[in-house]
Parts: sequence; C-alpha cells; structure tokens
Amino acid sequence: MGEYRSVLNYIIKRVLMAIPLMFAIIIMSFLLIHLVPGDPIHVFLGGFAASPEYTAMMRERMGLDKPVFVQLLVYIQNILRGDLGTSYLYFMPVSTLILSRIGNTLILVALSMIWSTFVGVLLGVLSARKPFSLTDNVISLVSVLGYSVPYFWLGMMLIMFFSVRLDILPLGGLMTLGVEFDSWGYIVDRLRHLVLPSFALGIFQFAVLTRLTRASLQEVLRQDFIMMAWSKGLRERTVLLKHGLRNAILPVVTILGLRLGTAFGGAILTETVFSYPGVGRLMYDALVQRDFPIIMGILIMISFTVIMANLVVDILYIFIDPRVKHK
Repeated sequence: MGEYRSVLNYIIKRVLMAIPLMFAIIIMSFLLIHLVPGDPIHVFLGGFAASPEYTAMMRERMGLDKPVFVQLLVYIQNILRGDLGTSYLYFMPVSTLILSRIGNTLILVALSMIWSTFVGVLLGVLSARKPFSLTDNVISLVSVLGYSVPYFWLGMMLIMFFSVRLDILPLGGLMTLGVEFDSWGYIVDRLRHLVLPSFALGIFQFAVLTRLTRASLQEVLRQDFIMMAWSKGLRERTVLLKHGLRNAILPVVTILGLRLGTAFGGAILTETVFSYPGVGRLMYDALVQRDFPIIMGILIMISFTVIMANLVVDILYIFIDPRVKHK
C-alpha cells in the first residue's frame, strides 16, 4: 500500500508541476505572436480599402482595440471556460477547426513515430553489436544523413522520385478523390497516401534514436554485469536484448517524449509539402493569414500534448527503472 501511495504522490506532483508550465507557455506564446509584424485586420479585409470607421468597428469586434495585456487576460479567462476563440479566416470556433483536423495529424505522427522507433532501435542495436564494423559505419552514415536532411527538401525529393518519376505513390492529399472504395480499399488508399509524408516526418527521429540507442547500448555493454552474463554462456541475443537493451532503453524512452513536440512541428512543413489536411497545414495557413486564434489554439494543443507525453514518460520510468521510486 505504501508503494502505491508513493507512486500516486509522484504522479500528483508531476501533474501539479505541469499546470504552471502550461500557463507560462500560453502567456509567452500569446505575447510573442502579438509582437510579430502584421495586422490581422488587413488580412481579414483581403487587401481591400475600407473606411476608418469600418476598420475600427472590426478591430473592436475582434477585441484587437484593447491593450495586449488586457487581451491576454481575456484570452486566459476564455481558455478556462473551454473557449479557444473564433477564427478570423474561417469564422468558426477554433476548437471545431482543430478537432476536424487533429485526427489526420495524429495518424500521421503516430505512424511516423512507430516506424522510426522500431527501425531506429533495431539499427541502433545492430550498430552497437559490432562497433566500427562495416555494418556500424553504414548505419552511422545513414543516421547522420537522416539527421541532416530538412523535412521540406526530403518531402519534395520523395515526391519527385516516387510520385513523378516512378508514379507508384500519390503526390499528396488524404485519399484518392472521385473513386469509391470498399472498407479494405479505403484503408489501403489511406496508407498509400501516408507512406511518403510519414517517412519524411519520421526520418529525423529515426536518426536520433539510432545514434542514441547505439551510444547508450555501447555504454551498458561495458558494464561488469554484462561480462558476468557472457561468462555464464548466455546467447548473444539474450545478452544484447534482455540484459543490454533493457538497461539502455531509458534514454530512448526519454527522447520519445521530447521528440513528440518536434514531430508536431515537423508536421507543419510535411503536411504543407504533401497537401495533407491536418493541423500542421491549418497552422501554416493561419500563420500566413495572421489568424491569431488558430495559431494560439494549435500551440496550446501541441503544448498540452507534449506535457502529457512527458508526464506519461515520467510514469513509465517507475516501471522501467525501479530506482526512480526511491528518489
């Protein structure tokens, strides 16, 4: 009972720490966005000349006539009521717009994280198995290239090669238009449209996880208990996976929580290149049009997701590394 109570206290402590962090992110994001040059009223008017009276009326209706700090207080009050505001561009509640796109982005991000985590950890283990061998050098070269390639450039190269030259995968979008599919055909078509964007989005995380797994596993393999495992005559697979990787996985789990925010940030560029209708594309359009409510709503959503992911990672520590319970 005492052990469960200590775990519950740990979780409650982490949740309470996340609340002021969330408010700090909201305040900083709000102030930074309003310091960006550009007037959303001019964008709202579409470049047409309007009378000063009409401009002042619209500015007052949108609440932009008040000082920035007053706007911030009003915005925080609205958030506490569950109101993220109304889009200047779509004239719809921001929460409705985000909910209509978030499913597509979550599928893209989840698919990219699944393949990059599995392949990254696997290649990291193969690389650490025989350091400085031909396999290790090839894997290291591939991971360095994956770490260095920008999302948007890789996305365009994938489109040119697989879609334009080979014509084996779609250029972009969510699904093939004008074609009726059965249930399995619909799933296959959705997956075909996800192959290139998920690869472009996951390549950076794949590179990071490969290098991190290699370095962490190499350090563990030099420990005395690994020598003891070898001396007992255990199989190589047992030593590497059960004794080595199990103790080297903690930094990998840590980086997964931290990389979630980067994945959502990369989704902005990836979804724009592949014309994928997700939150990233919505964020790009809002940035171009100076649609502050949408920008703030998506930033809050991403921040909340990253904080919750790190909270889950902190809880997983308890089960992965029992020493965390005693700290």
